Amino acid sequence: MSDLRVALVQLCSEKGNIAGNLARHGAEIEMAVARGIDLIVFPEMSITGYIDPARWPDAILSLDSPEIARFLVLTRGSGLTAIAGLVEARPGQKPYITQIVAADGVLVAVYRKRHVVEDEADWFSAGPPQPTVFPVGDVRIGVAVCADIDNPVVYRDCVAAGAQVIVHASAPGLYGEQATRNWESGHAWWRNECMTKDATHARTNGVYVVAATAAGRTVDEDFPGGGFAFAPDGACLAASADWSAGVLDVVIPVSPRS
Repeated sequence: MSDLRVALVQLCSEKGNIAGNLARHGAEIEMAVARGIDLIVFPEMSITGYIDPARWPDAILSLDSPEIARFLVLTRGSGLTAIAGLVEARPGQKPYITQIVAADGVLVAVYRKRHVVEDEADWFSAGPPQPTVFPVGDVRIGVAVCADIDNPVVYRDCVAAGAQVIVHASAPGLYGEQATRNWESGHAWWRNECMTKDATHARTNGVYVVAATAAGRTVDEDFPGGGFAFAPDGACLAASADWSAGVLDVVIPVSPRS
């Protein structure tokens, strides 16, 4: 049995403020190293913020951009693996919603969100139908992003590729006026989504599923927060208390797979 120590970060990423968002990533990584974390998970679009590509074109990044290089450097010599999100340029076409995986200053893996829902289809391209699975030590990790929660194939494909833990990184925007926002009901909605759907994916596939969600208020949109971890039988191992920004640390006892 091998314990995987995971930090699930509920981060408020300012839209288009890449320098500020990277600084927050760096601070969380530094603290995670001090806690002995193996894998730190940031939400969907955590580096760029959840942007409208037409409104924030300068925040659309390529994988070889200097901003991504700065993120990779944050993991150099840290001993942990970090997964974070961005809006990735796709020249001549709508950009991807992308999660990148970094370890020791190197880009380890890339996942482009496969299940782009109707609300996002005018802005973003769906990623290719291949799963992304990467190692953290002896444990194999798969990736899902936000609305992938409604596509069981994404989870099933990760397991077929050897995943023992699936990371679900999200930034689901809350509907309604910000001025009258009810954070409790917004968080309760997303918590229920994860408690039912991610728990079902865990139980159906016999794997651990962990979730990290964007939290808090941005210039034009709010996010519900929430960190969750589910066992292979669907039981909830841990959950954050509310919608606040913060970190949920989880120890997952995974048997290494040969």
